Amino acid sequence: MLKSTLRSFLAHKGRLFLSALAVILSVAFVAGSLIFSDTVNRTFDRLFASTSADVAISPKDDSDARVPTGHTPTLPAAVAKEVAEVDGVAATHVDASVENVTVVDRDNDPVGPTTGAPTVAVNWYETERSPVRLTSGHAPRGAGEALLDADTADKKDVEIGDPLTVIAPPGSFEVKVVGIVTFRTTNPGAALLFLDTPTAQSKLLGDKDAATGIAVDAAPGVSDAELKRRVAAALGSSSGSTSDSSSGSSSGPSSGSSYELKTAAEQAESAADELGGFLDVIKYVMLGFAGVAVLVGVFLIVNTFSMLIAQRTRELGLLRALGADRRQVRRSVLIEAVLLGVVGSTLGLGAGVGLAAGLIELMGLFGMNLKSTEMAIGWQTPLASYVVGVGVTFVAAYLPARRAARVSPMAALADAEIAGVGRPLKLRALVGALIAAAGTAALVGCAAAGDTSTSASLLGLGVALTLVAMVVAGPLLVRPVIRVLGGVFPAVFGSVGRMSQRNALRNPRRTGATAAALMVGLALVGGLSVASASMTKSFDEQIDRTLGADFVVNGAANPFAPFPAEVTEKVRETEGAGLTVRNRFATLKLRMPDGKTVKSTAAGYDKRVDEVLNLSYARGSTAQALAPGHVAMDQDFARDHGVRVGSVLPVEVADKREADLTVGALTDMDLAEGPGLEGGLFMGLGTLAKYAPDGRDATLFVNTADGTDAGTLRDRLESVLDPYPQLKVLDQADYKKLIREQIAVLLYLVYALLGLAIVIAVLGVVNTLALSVVERTREIGLLRAIGLARRQLRRMIRLESVVIAVFGAVLGLALGLVWGVSMQQVLALQGLKAFAVPWSTIVAVVIGSVVVGIVAALLPALRASRMNVLEAIAHE
Repeated sequence: MLKSTLRSFLAHKGRLFLSALAVILSVAFVAGSLIFSDTVNRTFDRLFASTSADVAISPKDDSDARVPTGHTPTLPAAVAKEVAEVDGVAATHVDASVENVTVVDRDNDPVGPTTGAPTVAVNWYETERSPVRLTSGHAPRGAGEALLDADTADKKDVEIGDPLTVIAPPGSFEVKVVGIVTFRTTNPGAALLFLDTPTAQSKLLGDKDAATGIAVDAAPGVSDAELKRRVAAALGSSSGSTSDSSSGSSSGPSSGSSYELKTAAEQAESAADELGGFLDVIKYVMLGFAGVAVLVGVFLIVNTFSMLIAQRTRELGLLRALGADRRQVRRSVLIEAVLLGVVGSTLGLGAGVGLAAGLIELMGLFGMNLKSTEMAIGWQTPLASYVVGVGVTFVAAYLPARRAARVSPMAALADAEIAGVGRPLKLRALVGALIAAAGTAALVGCAAAGDTSTSASLLGLGVALTLVAMVVAGPLLVRPVIRVLGGVFPAVFGSVGRMSQRNALRNPRRTGATAAALMVGLALVGGLSVASASMTKSFDEQIDRTLGADFVVNGAANPFAPFPAEVTEKVRETEGAGLTVRNRFATLKLRMPDGKTVKSTAAGYDKRVDEVLNLSYARGSTAQALAPGHVAMDQDFARDHGVRVGSVLPVEVADKREADLTVGALTDMDLAEGPGLEGGLFMGLGTLAKYAPDGRDATLFVNTADGTDAGTLRDRLESVLDPYPQLKVLDQADYKKLIREQIAVLLYLVYALLGLAIVIAVLGVVNTLALSVVERTREIGLLRAIGLARRQLRRMIRLESVVIAVFGAVLGLALGLVWGVSMQQVLALQGLKAFAVPWSTIVAVVIGSVVVGIVAALLPALRASRMNVLEAIAHE
């Protein structure tokens, strides 16, 4: 029996290879994502382990800020001297570093990454644990001198002696490059600029006695854990941190302050956790590709095995007649599936290694310099690859194997087909209807839910159930839908068109399974396209409704990133600039009347904000909202927490300053369109600055002065801001374009998933048509014998392929539109209430499905047209 199985497996190498491609693709994405993330983790683990101080002291910061506020947590630099006296301390080093800096050259071009990685300015001191070493020039010896890392210097053509401008939170200053440093291990992608310690403290932190941390080296024989305990005891905390936080003042070394102490291992773990968020995005995106490949591949494999078994009816019947029982026949088919899975998994694992290498090279373009020679392949990767590959093929082949086992010897010897063509679809109809009803109920519940989490959960359930229902009930829709879709074929193409339509109707199960592969990808695209179009329309309407300023000045990479006060002054002094309203942010902890503590980010505005933003209120007014000691919030947020106008809320700002703020107004705008973030919190800039005095402006709303043309003012603003490449000038149209570009990132991912689904779906159509041609060899021979030309035969197969592809597109788009409507209901709970259908995308998808059908039919049609007529008629 095993020999027969192996012979059968090798006899269909070409057909099975098409199915193996689906396994290869899915395994490649699984293996590639795991190898890439393992490589990055190992590289950075080595970096963190080799550069972390034995014990690091930092100001405790639990603000959980969602947007940058300009506040840099600091502690007194004098703590270093206090800690240096602790028994077991070999040395201490003051750290003064800031990540939100911009460095430009003499042409005002950015010196540093523009792909999202930070530009870090830090004080210079060199130890055995330094991530870099000085390789040319000399260390900075005072204000006006700096070191630059070699990778950045090489990319930006910076040399020793070149002048640079550093734009830091306290203000801009000039430096000259006096040396180049080289990374000892891996450049994580950041640009590093080093200053001497006094300059870093005064120019980066705005306080010559402040520090962002203290690095502590242990004396020989003292463990990191023991050193941490001793330092914590010396600072007045046995646990290494206290319940209060540093205010940023440098008036005292430790009393009444709180610090976070971490050993080298804890620092490495914390850094790895922060990096993990970035890696998880890449990993889950790639696993999403793998999931689509697996899902679509299942349909392909089921179809392939069903048709192969149908064509081996006589072979299986002979095996049964010779004594093979049902279990042996089923086992034979499943062994073929396992062999296919093993081969596909092995090739997919190899492809995954190549994919990981490609990702490593791609990350190099974004500044993360990884080495392919240090690629990490853990034991989990091959295990996951074979579990996915073999598991998919085994599960997909199980049902065809069961059908094969039910064939009786006499029925098989009579050459009866076992594909189940004529078996009633009543059970399938009943199961599909029940699942569809449950899925519809979930989607209806999604639309009716009042909170986002419940609605999103019901959406996920509804999507899964309706997808399964469509797959189960797909064959039931073949005859009514294809009769409509192919109804014009007889009129346009005559008898060839009629035969192509009937061929597609001949086996509803096969047609449904073939179309399902394409349906999955197009349903995903349809749903997310509707959601993204609705988001775009909602944001466009919100911008039109709320933004009243002529221009907005904010960050190019991060619209919330704060900038130095000098920028505000230069904008205000620009000729033709009228009213200029400032906006900045601060993180708050509010103790609500319902007993809950809410962390949020509040916005602060100048008094004339009504002239640049169109705010609407359920209670109160802008004057009451911006009054000293007052705060405004969204009415729904207030209702959820039992807040009313006049309520007094105890508030704690990020650096532990406490205040009691009175609720002065409630807005009736949707949460997504409020000027603040969660809860729509905002207050007067005077109130915010009182409790967060070190905050920086994040946005400027600028109106054109009377007698000045808006275009002229824009040119002047852009000229004034030329030395600040991190900033940009936007009007309403620019804001809309920016949001569309951000939403387009989601669409690019969707289109990539669609591309993958189409590749596998094309393989499925090719496979189905190829096997169908073999199955209909005698029929094709007879058609050719009675006068069907080769060109007509090729056209018949192409039309059959097109109608199957369009059938899949119709089902997918119909399902996607239902999903899109449901997704929009979830978005509406976040204030994005507009609904839009991207008809151009839908039309393009339908046209694309026709192209897919034509392309998929090329090889099967060519093969059919080249058959020898006599041999085809004699085929058994």
